[in-house]
Amino acid sequence: MDERLTKEDIKRFEEAYNAELEKGSASPDTQFSYAWSLIRSGDKNDILKGVLLLQGLCHSGADQRDYLYFIAEGYYKLNEYKTALRYTNRLLQIEPNNRQGIELQEKINSQMKKDGLIGLGILGGTALVMGGAAALVGLALAGRKS
Repeated sequence: MDERLTKEDIKRFEEAYNAELEKGSASPDTQFSYAWSLIRSGDKNDILKGVLLLQGLCHSGADQRDYLYFIAEGYYKLNEYKTALRYTNRLLQIEPNNRQGIELQEKINSQMKKDGLIGLGILGGTALVMGGAAALVGLALAGRKS
């Protein structure tokens, strides 16, 4: 999942996709390959474009397992964990023992937990700072009254 493609590799898939579009429409295989290459990019805009291309394929009625997996992976890379989890859950409804889907689901859940704990830590730290500031103001006011 962490494998990245070079710009040259992505360009090759893009050229094949655009060549088919110029003739009328791209085949689902070519669109999938181009979308897959975009999701393997490190660029968030490319990843989002890949996700959107795959979502278009989901409506074509074709076998959706690969589409769902890579859509979920794309959203995971975009840090949109709830959306990624929704697509992973859908994949696992279709194919409950899909190893890649299970691993991605675990990775998403782990990241969501980690981010939740980090968020709680930030909130706790903010509360501690605010409480400390309030205590200092209280001490300063008490010192003035004496």
